[in-house]
Parts: sequence; structure tokens; C-alpha cells
Amino acid sequence: MSSSGFRLEQLFGSKTRARLLGLFLQNPDKAFFVRELTRKIDAQLNSVRRELQNLVDLGLVIEQQEQKDEHAGKRLADRKRYYTVNQQFLLYHDLRLLFKKVQILLKQNLVQEIEAQGTIDFLLFTGRFMNDPNIPTDLLIVGSIDQKSLQRVVAVFESELGAEINYTLMPKEEFTYRRQIADRFLFSILEGEKVVMVDRLHVIDSVTGSIS
Repeated sequence: MSSSGFRLEQLFGSKTRARLLGLFLQNPDKAFFVRELTRKIDAQLNSVRRELQNLVDLGLVIEQQEQKDEHAGKRLADRKRYYTVNQQFLLYHDLRLLFKKVQILLKQNLVQEIEAQGTIDFLLFTGRFMNDPNIPTDLLIVGSIDQKSLQRVVAVFESELGAEINYTLMPKEEFTYRRQIADRFLFSILEGEKVVMVDRLHVIDSVTGSIS
């Protein structure tokens, strides 16, 4: 993300630690292996191991070893360790709440980064950001943005957020046409719960908040 915007490492002292926290707190019921974590947060293996140990020592993360496979007969040393967040940790709920607020800053960063790659006419967050898995996308962007640049920016955002997102990029002409024909995909997004960050097309009525 941009050096002028909010950075998680400023709050937590380490980019790897911040991204690990985000991933664990976003996925409280999921267990992760070390190499899986390195891929998801795009960090070096040694850095992930070091920060994991810090979180385990703190009591926020629980380290466990996979159960012995009687058929495979794995030796103890060969069994993989996996990690889960400790939901009984004293500050667990406070940290979850903090990361929800941090998401607001990360979203603002994301909008700035996307806008630096082209032109945004309309942008909203929905889907997982509104806790609605039935909406077919999490991020709708209308405008002229380089696709490869957008993929790179979103990948960084996902690492900081600790979750994968589905996004939809649509040219302004296509967006206008789909609205005119009452396209089901588009209207399921516009009529659902959402947070509109950019609206240069005046899609949302400024007084009532409804679709104009």
C-alpha cells in the first residue's frame, strides 16, 4: 500500500505480525500450517516462524501437532504443526473489534491505490464486508483500471486484510448498460447491503441513500 497511507506495521511493529494477526482473527475457526501462512500473507518462512512463536508465547495463538496417522506411521518429528487463534485469550474480542476498525483504514488505502492505477467512477464494498455471502462479489469497481495493476493492488490488500476477496471490474459503458436493462447480477449488488466509497456517476441518491 501507499507509503502515505495507514500501514498495519505502524500499529503492530511488524508487517508479518500484523498480517498474521489479521489472518487468524478473520478466520477464528481455521487451522493453518506454516507454509500455508507464508503463502497467504506473502512473507518469508523464517519471519513467519519467528512471529508465530511470539504469538504462541503470548498465548494468542495455539500450536498443535497433527494426529498420528496409524496407516502412514509418521514419526513424531515428521508430523506437521498447525496453528489456530486462541479464542479464550483475554484480549481476543478486543483485538477482533480493533481489526474491524482497521479494515476501514485499509479500505481507504485500497481506494487510493486503485485510483492511482486509473480512473474510478464508482466503487463499493459489499459481500463479505457486509457479512452477506449471497452477494456475488465483495468489491465492485466501475472505471478504467489496468487489470494487472489492479490484481497486484488487491493481492496486497488481501494480505493485509487476512482474507481473499472477490472483485468485479466493469467499464462505465457496461455498467450503464447493465443498469438500463436491470441486469440481475448488478442489481443484486446495488440493492444489497453496501458501503459506497466513490460515486461520480450519482448512482446513490444523496438524500435517501437509495439507488437513483
